[in-house]
Amino acid sequence: MARNTYGEDEVLETPFDFRHLLRASVYIRTYAKRMIFALAISAVAAGTGLLSPMIIQKALDETIPAGDRKGLLLLGGLLVLTYTVSVLFSTIRSRIMNIVGQDIIFDIRRDLFAHLQKLSFQYYDDRPHGKILIRVVNYVNSVSDMLSNGIINVILEVLNMVFIVIFMFLVNVQLSFVVLAGVPVLAVIMRFIKKHQRRAWQQVSNKNSNLNAYLQENITGARVTQIFAREDENAAIFETLSGKCKAAWMEAVKYSNLVWPGIDNVSVCVRAAIYLIGLLILGQGKVSVGVIVAMTSYAASFWQPILNLGNIFNNFINNIAYLERIFETLDEPVTVDDAEDAVELPPIHGDVTFEDVTFHYEEDKKVLEHVSFTVKAGETIALVGPTGAGKSTIVNLLSRFYDVNGGRILIDGQDISKVTLHSLRSQMGIMLQDSFIFSGTIEDNIRYGKLDATMEEIERASKVVCADSFIKSMPQGYQSEVKERGSLLSQGQKQLISFARTLLSDPRILVLDEATSSIDVQTERALQQGLNAMLQGRTAFIIAHRLSTIKNCDKIMYISDGGIKECGTHEELMKKKGAYYQLYMAQRMELA
Repeated sequence: MARNTYGEDEVLETPFDFRHLLRASVYIRTYAKRMIFALAISAVAAGTGLLSPMIIQKALDETIPAGDRKGLLLLGGLLVLTYTVSVLFSTIRSRIMNIVGQDIIFDIRRDLFAHLQKLSFQYYDDRPHGKILIRVVNYVNSVSDMLSNGIINVILEVLNMVFIVIFMFLVNVQLSFVVLAGVPVLAVIMRFIKKHQRRAWQQVSNKNSNLNAYLQENITGARVTQIFAREDENAAIFETLSGKCKAAWMEAVKYSNLVWPGIDNVSVCVRAAIYLIGLLILGQGKVSVGVIVAMTSYAASFWQPILNLGNIFNNFINNIAYLERIFETLDEPVTVDDAEDAVELPPIHGDVTFEDVTFHYEEDKKVLEHVSFTVKAGETIALVGPTGAGKSTIVNLLSRFYDVNGGRILIDGQDISKVTLHSLRSQMGIMLQDSFIFSGTIEDNIRYGKLDATMEEIERASKVVCADSFIKSMPQGYQSEVKERGSLLSQGQKQLISFARTLLSDPRILVLDEATSSIDVQTERALQQGLNAMLQGRTAFIIAHRLSTIKNCDKIMYISDGGIKECGTHEELMKKKGAYYQLYMAQRMELA
C-alpha cells in the first residue's frame, strides 16, 4: 500500500469558479497592449479569410458563366491575397502570443518561488515536496497558454462567429436559419459533457500530484530503498499510483473526446440540410449553385469556431484545477513574517533571554511549556536530553523558523518578533545535523555564507575547520563540482564544508545542532581547536548527544518534558547526580 500522503487526493471545489480567471488577470494586464494588438491582427486575418466564399460565389455565379477570363484572373488574385494576409497575420499573432505566454510563465513562477521562500518550516513539514514541485513546474506550464492564447482565442472565435453569421445573412437569409437551427442541439450535448468533465480532469490533477510526490521521494531515498531491498514493494506502489493516473486520464479523455464528435455530427447534419433545402429551393430557381457552395463553406466555418471554443473550454476545464492549486499555494499564509512595524536589528552582542516561552506544533501536543532562561553574550550553552524533548525547537524558535505560542524571546533586550527576519538571521550561524550541499563547486557552497567573500577568506575559514586539506586533495580543489545534495562527498566532508560556510558568515550567535555527528573521532579532535576559535566571542548553542564534546560549555541545560529540568556546568550537574549524571554515566558505560 502507498503511504496516505500519496493515496489521498487534495480537496477540490466543485463549481467552475470564474473568479480564478478574474484573479489571473493581474498577470494578463501587464501584457494587455501586446495582447490587444495580437487580437486586432487576428481579427483582420479572420475577416479577410471570410471573404473567400463570397469570391468563389461570384466566380461561380457571374464570372465563369459570362466567360470573363480577366475577371476570373482578378478574383483568383484576390483569393490568393486573402489567404496570404490571413496566414501572415496569424503567424505574427502566434509569435507575439508565444512570447507573452513565456512571460506569464516567468511571472507566475517568480511569484510562486518568492512566496515559497517565505513559508515556514511547518508548511514543508506537512507536504510531500513532490506535490509542491509539480505546482511550480507542471501546473504553471499548463495554465500559461490558457491565460495568454486561451483568452484571446475565446474573443477571436466569438468574433469569428459574429462575422460568419453576418456574411451568411448577406448571402442567403433562409439558409442562414438552417445553419443556426443546429445551435440548440449542440447546447444540449455540451451541457451533458460539461457536467462530468471538470471533476474528471481534477482527478487527473490529483493523481498526477500523488505520483509526482512518490517519485520525488523515492529518487531522493534511492539508497535507503536499496539498503532495505524495497525495490519490488516500491515498484508495486508506483505501479498502483501510475495505474490510477492512467485510469483518471482515460476517464477524463472519454468526456473530452465527446466534444469533437458532437460538434462534427451537428455540422454534417446542418450541411446536409443546406444541400437538401437548397436543392429544393434551387429547383424552383431561387438559389444558385454559387450560393449553396458559399453557404456550405460558411456553415463549415461557422462550426469551426464552435469546435475551437469547445477545445478551449476543454483546456479551461483541464487547467482551472491547476490554477486553483497555484492560487492555493500563493494564498498559503506566511505564518512567520516581518511585523508591519518591524525594525532592523542593530549589530548584536549576543545576550539571549527566553521569557515564559510556550510552543506546540500541534494544538494538543505542547513541546515547550513556560520555558525561561538567560544567556549572556559570549557564553556557550549545551542542550541535552532525550530525543523529541525540544532541544532543536529552542534553537528553531531563536532563529524564528517558528513563532512562539506564548511568551517572548529577546536578543540584547529586543523582542525578535518585532525585528526583520533578515536582520535577525543574517547575524546568526546555524549548523544542522543534515548538512545540505547545493549543486555547484565547493567554493560556491562555502561562499553561500558570504557572497562577497574573497578566496583568501574562504580558504582561511576552511583551514580553521579542518576542511582545507581534503578540499585541496580533490582533482580541482575548491573548483571541484559536487552533485545534487553533495552526493560525491561523505557525510563528514559535507559537515566540514558546512562548518566553513557558517564560519565565513561571521555570526554573532552560533547554533550547532548535532553538527559533528557525522565526523569521525580523529577529525573531531582536530576540529575541536578550530571550534574553540569559532566559538570565541560568540554566543553559542550546542546540541550534542556525545556528551564528551560539551564538558567545557559555560552551561548545560537538560531538556525534558517540555522544560528545563537541570541547568549548570558539567561539574555542577555531575555533583547533583540527577538526569544529566545518569545520561553521562550511561554513555560512558556504552563507550567502555
